[in-house]
Amino acid sequence: MSTGGGTKAIIAALVANIGIAISKFIAFLLTGSSSMLAESVHSVADSGNQALLLVGGKRAARAATPEHPFGYGRERYIYAFIVSIVLFSVGGLFALYEGYHKITHPEALVSPQIAIGVLVVAIGLEAYSFRTAIVESNKVRGNQSWIQFIRHAKAPELPVVLLEDFGAQVGLILALIGVGLSVITGDGVWDGIGTIGIGVLLVLIAIILAIETKSLLLGEAAGPEVQRRIVEALESEPSVESVIHMRTLHLGPEELLVAAKISIDPDLAADDLVAAIDSAEQRIRSAEPIARVIYLEPDFRRTNESPDSSSAAPAQAVSGAETGGS
Repeated sequence: MSTGGGTKAIIAALVANIGIAISKFIAFLLTGSSSMLAESVHSVADSGNQALLLVGGKRAARAATPEHPFGYGRERYIYAFIVSIVLFSVGGLFALYEGYHKITHPEALVSPQIAIGVLVVAIGLEAYSFRTAIVESNKVRGNQSWIQFIRHAKAPELPVVLLEDFGAQVGLILALIGVGLSVITGDGVWDGIGTIGIGVLLVLIAIILAIETKSLLLGEAAGPEVQRRIVEALESEPSVESVIHMRTLHLGPEELLVAAKISIDPDLAADDLVAAIDSAEQRIRSAEPIARVIYLEPDFRRTNESPDSSSAAPAQAVSGAETGGS
């Protein structure tokens, strides 16, 4: 997935959240609603999160250095992980505290019509941001379900914005319900209950984001379809008899490391072997353009070896007389 769609969704969410945060905070000052305060902090946190994602994308684009020979692609994962921490601490925990305070010290709302009006407008603006994220995600989601897309996406920006916007929409509805019930019943406790609901929602979303981005930070292999295409590309090279085993690792969302031990024709001369390896690399890059770093180890198949393109064997097996390039 290219960064273009993710950047567009981030900018749309950032613009919407800045405007929403200002209007919510003004509504809080006028009404004293804890739901509005929680939503104000939520929108401020979301705006900061989108800024962090943009910074992460910019820093990840830096060229490789001798100290970091595989580049900085994983910075996008680091900043996405920071986003989950910010959402948890600033958004979720603050809303839980404010909701508890409101329930234990309920206060009547002042000019609740203002809060309701701001929430309705905010729902419309968040719907625009959410729609943008959905449209951009559909361009790369394929036939995956939304849960599969969020769990398996290698680029973190769109899943993060999707979950944030979804949480924002549900949070606004909870705030609207809390304020509405406070107006109907005259009991400010409902405003606090709505705030608690917002806090629980944000904490759950933050935990999901933390789990998914942690997996990306640890290093994930290419998906099964990508691995299948790479194996087919290797085995389409006439001098390659089969792939003995292969390991892949995402260095970033659009950067893939491929390391494979391949069984080659034992009668090849040295020059022909080098040409076969170069040709195999070109076939891999044609089949999977994000394969930026490729290491191939030529070998002969032993009688007790069987083809294995899974990730079960240790990565250290790819060593020795490796031939490859980046």
